[in-house]
Amino acid sequence: MANQLPPDLSKKNLSEMQFYVTQKHGTEPPFSGRLLHNKREGVYHCLVCDAPLFMSESKYDSGCGWPSFYEPVSDSAIHYIKDFTHDMERIEIRCGNCEAHLGHVFPDGPQPTGERYCVNSASLNFTDDQNGEQIEG
Repeated sequence: MANQLPPDLSKKNLSEMQFYVTQKHGTEPPFSGRLLHNKREGVYHCLVCDAPLFMSESKYDSGCGWPSFYEPVSDSAIHYIKDFTHDMERIEIRCGNCEAHLGHVFPDGPQPTGERYCVNSASLNFTDDQNGEQIEG
């Protein structure tokens, strides 16, 4: 079962955009995220609870304006929810641990999975494998 953080705790620790994205299921403007062009090797974690979500090896440039990955670190890392907002049918992705909103997954990604996990930078924290440096999205 996920361990969702109380909104008041999250709001204290998150920027306005990070709170909007992770807790209010918002979307950052395309091509604005700090991690969109990150090419370092490492791990992308949930910004709210620090659970590992994606490895840098699965990141690719889809041209959509948000960081894209073709697979999560594990089956349990991501929680999938049907999303019918904005007169569309999509699959929302949330952190499998704390339920923070991450973005959406689409069936138009590269092989081997054919999936495109379209993720808001504002929902991620990146840890560099080489030097341990952390970058918040």
